[in-house]
Amino acid sequence: MDRRFTTTENGQGARAERTRAPSGVRKPLPPHLFAVHGTNAETRWEALRGEDYLTPDDLFFVRNHTATPLIDAERWRLTLWGDGLRGGPVSFTYDDILGMPAESVTAFIECAGNGRRLYGEQQEQQVSGTPWRLGAVGVARWRGVRLATLLERAGMSDRAVALMPRGLDADYVEAGENLGRVRRPLPVAKALDDVVVAYEMNGRPLPPDHGYPARLVVPGWVGIASIKWLGDIQVSAEPLESPWSTRLYRMHGPGHPAEGGPPLTAVGVKSAFELPWPARLEAGREHLLRGRSWSGGGRVVRVEISDDEGATWRPARLLGDRHPRGWVRWTFPWTPRETGETGLLARAADETGAVQPGRAAYNTLGYGFDAVVRHPVVVI
Repeated sequence: MDRRFTTTENGQGARAERTRAPSGVRKPLPPHLFAVHGTNAETRWEALRGEDYLTPDDLFFVRNHTATPLIDAERWRLTLWGDGLRGGPVSFTYDDILGMPAESVTAFIECAGNGRRLYGEQQEQQVSGTPWRLGAVGVARWRGVRLATLLERAGMSDRAVALMPRGLDADYVEAGENLGRVRRPLPVAKALDDVVVAYEMNGRPLPPDHGYPARLVVPGWVGIASIKWLGDIQVSAEPLESPWSTRLYRMHGPGHPAEGGPPLTAVGVKSAFELPWPARLEAGREHLLRGRSWSGGGRVVRVEISDDEGATWRPARLLGDRHPRGWVRWTFPWTPRETGETGLLARAADETGAVQPGRAAYNTLGYGFDAVVRHPVVVI
């Protein structure tokens, strides 16, 4: 694969082809690597073919509600406050965070709306929101401090039940209404389990678009929980709510309560081929198909492929690392015999027994698309 790196003024690698980024995104977004949706950038799956397990920083998708802020780490503070602490507010500097015991976790982050476009394309259902196909997901090795460590040092009391992490990006305005800065409640039980305040991504300081100087990483949960540009965390003895847990990031529409279903948490089982959409493949020769599967429930243990619209399934070969909060890479040899339009299906199962369904549960905001995806192929 032609990596075509150059060196930028800060000494970090970047792909040589640079196109002007849309307003709000700092890194270059070449059109052969990303599909741009306003201030959001979706990774093209064919760009991951030949890449290693981790998603390189310059290929990682970007989900911004507003714009990527540039924050001075020397002036940055992370403040914990609220009636769930035994004392008053406690602030930590960047150097404080760097000096604490570090922990690394390999985990995917995925927008809750990943696959939203497929409600219309595959299920003929109308939804609203950013039209992601499948590229709003990436896996990185995150390094930082356990949130549990910070809560202990801040003096969290036994009365605490919920946290409200909040980012430092600008206020988000929807339909003329100012919803304030991005923030979303996090149960104390999850916070104490496996959540990390990360300051590194794939062995380097977080890039601006991915949360510099520090962000939350909430393994296995929808991406909105992993607040970027973390500025403060309210620690509360009472349940907390925000527009990102009431109006947004919950299921609305037919079959769901009038106020919406419960706030979204764990991600379902999903799969994607490392192919263009649609792919063009030559008939009469073997192609080694590649793909990745992941689940918020745990390790993926099985992936099957179908080239006959699901009538029969054959096992894919699972490769290498299988982190419980990451993904598994796989290969499948395929020789198409006839020219024309067809489709490929990939179906995964995780260690809990959960399997990708044939159809995703409909909701008007298009969250949680976890159905087996029909990847279009033109055989030439």
